[in-house]
Amino acid sequence: MIKRVLHILILVLTTILPITAQINENDTRTQVADSRFKSLQIRFDGNDYFPPIIILNSEDRIRISFDELDDEHSYLRYSVVHCNADWTPSDLVESEYVEGFNYADIIDYKHSIGTLCNYVHYSFTLPNDDIKLLISGNYLVRIYAEDDPETTLLQARFYVCENAVSIAASTTSRTDIDYNNKHQQVSFSVDTKNYAIRNMYTDLKAFVSQNNRTDNEVMIDRPLMVSGKSITYDHNRNLIFEAGNEFRRIETVAQHGISMGVERMQYHHPYYHAILYTDHIRANESYIYDKTQMGRFTIRNSEAHDSDNGSEYIITHFTLDTEGKIYNGKIYLNGEFTNNLFTPTTMMKYDQATGLYTADLLLKQGAYNYQYLFVPEGSTRGYSSIEGNKYQTVNEYLIRLYHRDVASRYDRLIGFAITFSGK
Repeated sequence: MIKRVLHILILVLTTILPITAQINENDTRTQVADSRFKSLQIRFDGNDYFPPIIILNSEDRIRISFDELDDEHSYLRYSVVHCNADWTPSDLVESEYVEGFNYADIIDYKHSIGTLCNYVHYSFTLPNDDIKLLISGNYLVRIYAEDDPETTLLQARFYVCENAVSIAASTTSRTDIDYNNKHQQVSFSVDTKNYAIRNMYTDLKAFVSQNNRTDNEVMIDRPLMVSGKSITYDHNRNLIFEAGNEFRRIETVAQHGISMGVERMQYHHPYYHAILYTDHIRANESYIYDKTQMGRFTIRNSEAHDSDNGSEYIITHFTLDTEGKIYNGKIYLNGEFTNNLFTPTTMMKYDQATGLYTADLLLKQGAYNYQYLFVPEGSTRGYSSIEGNKYQTVNEYLIRLYHRDVASRYDRLIGFAITFSGK
């Protein structure tokens, strides 16, 4: 009992005290550097289940939202950085990709109402009257204090596409290495009849991601075949992905009741605590379909009028039983709520006394998709050895096609497609 109380006190202190890590300017991954900021979401405005990709010069907008754990709002600004296809910052000057000044104040905010944990909810959309985007490609939005523009507090990736070519994509479990077993294979073809490409074998790069993960994203720099105006990407070993398993789900939508995956709710000043049911290895279990958000999370409090500023922050306790310690690597929680990063905060810690892996995260009330990924020592890629690989799993694959010829100074995003496995 004493050990448990001490653990809660340490957890609360580390949650309340702000921790800021300096982001390397070449690290363009979506992430939060200052622990005061939580619940970062990057959305296609109007559709929470669509990837953060918009069409250049259209009415499409990207919506970015987040919270700051504080009583008063901060004076925050944002700017954008144009990046190459591989997410390294491009060599363009700001005037080449942004019209006007490349900064704007975040003026849309609201304070939490009726919550034990006070916070400020911020949101804004891009492009807007202050920042107009001139070209296609990868973009990183940086958020910083008005009086300290050199220190990034949080940052987020999104895409702007020209939609100059059409891409037809499909996914199959009948792969080049197994048949309806543990993998899924992506193939796609590109119709370039309305867009000129000098050399289709050398001037294009295709990137394919699974459920918005970056650790297992692949780049294809050469198609299988070119026939007239049609380009085919198929039978490529790099286009074969681990099938994984359906995401696990929890809901913390009612702090005064029990929701999906929650064994019990407790209150230890100053936070509510959601103690989740213990998870187990699923690798040897049969496949079971479960409706998925493809790793995303949705903020919701069933007892609040406005979930954005009426949802409580709850310390959520994850527990995983692996029937003993797993060596030669680490286990991480993975999902949009972790920004798909493998960090000390999202790493499962092995408790020698209980024989269980645990992780405690301060999460806003809502519905969360998550999975456990095993990252071998010396690797930066996660594997589904705990969840298992089921060929029937529904995964979302995003294909992005970039073009740069010898005369270009940046990678144009000329087309994209989304394909789902298991459907």
